[in-house]
Amino acid sequence: MKFTAQQIAEILEGDIVGDPNMEVSRLSKIEEGTQGSLTFLSNPKYTPYIYSTKASVAIVNKSFIPENEINTTLIKVEDAYAAFSKVLEYYNMVKLNKVGIEQPSYISESAIHGDNIYIGVFSYIGKNVSIGDNVKIFPNAYIGDNVTIGDHSIVFSGAKIYSDTTIGSSCVINSGAIIGADGFGFAPNQDGSYSKIPQIGNVILENHVDVGAGTTIDRATLGSTIIRNGVKLDNQIQIAHNVEIGKHTVIAAQSGVAGSTKIGEYCQIGGQVGIAGHITIGNNVKIQAQSGIARNVKDNEILQGSPALALSDYNKSYVHFKNLPKIVKNINDLEKNKWE
Repeated sequence: MKFTAQQIAEILEGDIVGDPNMEVSRLSKIEEGTQGSLTFLSNPKYTPYIYSTKASVAIVNKSFIPENEINTTLIKVEDAYAAFSKVLEYYNMVKLNKVGIEQPSYISESAIHGDNIYIGVFSYIGKNVSIGDNVKIFPNAYIGDNVTIGDHSIVFSGAKIYSDTTIGSSCVINSGAIIGADGFGFAPNQDGSYSKIPQIGNVILENHVDVGAGTTIDRATLGSTIIRNGVKLDNQIQIAHNVEIGKHTVIAAQSGVAGSTKIGEYCQIGGQVGIAGHITIGNNVKIQAQSGIARNVKDNEILQGSPALALSDYNKSYVHFKNLPKIVKNINDLEKNKWE
């Protein structure tokens, strides 16, 4: 799809310097710009590229004053970075704006859906499923029985939504995500074997939740595993049964949260963090990458290490750790001198 500089400027409420009829059909980095592409300049260190880029249109700050000749049509805005992000969002919306039900796909007679939906080829929609308006379900997705999906949500190819899951509005479930699989519940027997504990709860995702590719969220044993409004989960994360994650918390890739742990609001959790089960983490907590959390955490703590320490204590301890051979030598020398 092609857009003119004038159309983009109207979306961004920007001013055009150059040809308003210049057309673009793709996006590019400023240093990799080609004819027919749209780019942007916000970081001053990339300024030299504005004079050499082959991009047809560039978004720049209103404060930008060229020092050399520019062949690219400019769109001047208050904040070029924010404006380009808006263009990306709009571009993505247009790219994903599919409507209709492709065949072959299976939709149970008892399933209901709203207006302007898209269901891709080879998708499965189970019994008593409720799908809202403007929902996009891409090819090869599985939607189990009694699932509810709110308006404007997207389920990408290959995602699996198990039965009884509730997904709110404007959620994004990326490819390979599995929501509602059984939690890891097994009871030990006297002979050393294990018996499976039925997992009869469900998963609830509130509104504006993003679930990354390959991430798994287990159903509760009883009750619900709950992901609150605005939570963002990166790729390849494990959320165990009966976990609750507070609103607007973000978790980076390869982290794992064990069963029945409660994580507060507005937390930031780095990659490869391991969090033990049956603990409570407060609000506004920051956990550095590769940390291990095995205790309750109060509001506003910043942690690092395994087992995790307060960040300031970890940094002080790490200095000593790096100097450990020297410290041991000094102690040995003192001991030696003591007996001489």
